[in-house]
Amino acid sequence: MDALILSRIQFAANISFHILFPTITIALCWFLVFFRLRFLKTRDPAWEEAYYFWTKVFALTFALGVVSGIVMSFQFGTNWPGFMEKTGNISGPLLGYEVLTAFFLEASFLGIMLFGRGRVSERVHLAATMLVAFGTTMSAFWILSLNSWMQTPAGFEIVDGKFIPVDWLAVVFNPSFPYRFAHKLLASTLTASFLIAGLCAWQLLKGSATHGTHKALRTALVAAAVAMPLQFVAGDMHGLNTLEHQPAKIAALEGIWHTEKSAPLTLFGIPDEAARTTHYAVKIPKMASLILAHDMDAELKGLNEFPGAHPPVAPIFWAFRVMVGVGSLMLVVAWWGAWMLWRQRREGAHPDGRVKLPRPLLWTLAGMTFSGWLATLAGWYVTEIGRQPFVVYGHLRTADVATQIAPPMIALTLTAYLIVYGLLLITYVGVLKYMAEHPFKHAPEAPAGAALGKAGV
Repeated sequence: MDALILSRIQFAANISFHILFPTITIALCWFLVFFRLRFLKTRDPAWEEAYYFWTKVFALTFALGVVSGIVMSFQFGTNWPGFMEKTGNISGPLLGYEVLTAFFLEASFLGIMLFGRGRVSERVHLAATMLVAFGTTMSAFWILSLNSWMQTPAGFEIVDGKFIPVDWLAVVFNPSFPYRFAHKLLASTLTASFLIAGLCAWQLLKGSATHGTHKALRTALVAAAVAMPLQFVAGDMHGLNTLEHQPAKIAALEGIWHTEKSAPLTLFGIPDEAARTTHYAVKIPKMASLILAHDMDAELKGLNEFPGAHPPVAPIFWAFRVMVGVGSLMLVVAWWGAWMLWRQRREGAHPDGRVKLPRPLLWTLAGMTFSGWLATLAGWYVTEIGRQPFVVYGHLRTADVATQIAPPMIALTLTAYLIVYGLLLITYVGVLKYMAEHPFKHAPEAPAGAALGKAGV
């Protein structure tokens, strides 16, 4: 493999590992805000138990996200020096704003959120939790703004081969940014919801549930049941935007080889780029035009319109189907759980607030603890591979910004990354399992001097 392919694989490995953790923390911290608000309103200790247990999960996940994010930043210089050289006037400030929110806002108030109980007033503690949640969301805002600009560049001019911003509002709020940002926030909500529901289900199955487990499980199932239909709507809007600005990506992920009207929807098949066909295709007539353009007679451009300038077909063809398939399964399971909760409440069962779900549903939820990760990675591959062969779509090719480092050196660091990331991922899952089976039975006691909190300090 040459330096370009190895660098792309290494970048994919690094970003695949990194994205797992922000996808959880962006929404998980808003769950913590909700738990805290419910405790302050009701004074039910179960809500405080839920808050403190999931604060520990948040801290662990946040730490891994920060560490892997630092590696991502270095990689722009080591593997893609041409990217920063040519787009640094735009990508540099946007990455800088992300660092400001991640380290100066999130990290500053994280300590108060984790260790402030009894040392600051309840209002300050709640405010710290809200600021951490706001910081995680703003970090996503800036990163997705940059990524969206790379997909649908706007507000710039090219001078001596370098991208110069001429309209920062157009750069930040580029044509695809609103759809990507909404799609990502909903993806994070679903990922965090299924993580919470899965670990809570595991606690119920293993007999380690606390009162907070029931509160958290109910909240997660309701959030997932509401967010999943919204995600399908956001995905549809995102698809319309992609069809307008990146038709080659749409043609590849749907396996549309030749421009045609009333294009059929290919459910499954085996794309063959060399033969320019999809073998064993299962198709629904006219449905691709209906879904993608909302018009059964619409014409969809095929890959024949983009010779030498379209992405590889098979990876995004399958990744898209994995994303949609996992999302559909998440919808069914979330509505199953929400329906069981509604029926339980209607019948007046368990007035003490306990959740009683059938064991098949609990095992299903436990098995889908990390289903959000699978859907997120599949969607991310569709987005990033679908942009190829460009790094800035339509203007700058990936091959033109890759490093000239010797391939064996890249292969060595790639191997090291994969080993370390594999061990970290196994450890992370193992720690979550241990925490679920050995939860705090009660919220931690306030330290000596807790009266400071009552005094409003």
